[in-house]
Amino acid sequence: MRRLLARRMKFHLLGAFLVSMGCAAIYKFGVAEPRKRAYAEFYKNYDPMKDFEAMKAAGVLECAPPK
Repeated sequence: MRRLLARRMKFHLLGAFLVSMGCAAIYKFGVAEPRKRAYAEFYKNYDPMKDFEAMKAAGVLECAPPK
């Protein structure tokens, strides 16, 4: 029974480290990278003036009423 806590602690710390690194990798490649690609694709063809004119025509903006 000597050093049981120390032995178990090493095992659990190593396991916790591996699980946390796995979760971080899954998040990075499963969520963050696809999100970056989606934003890059959206802004590649995005025209802010066209979007502004569409919002203005719809009456969304109070500062720029529709004509």
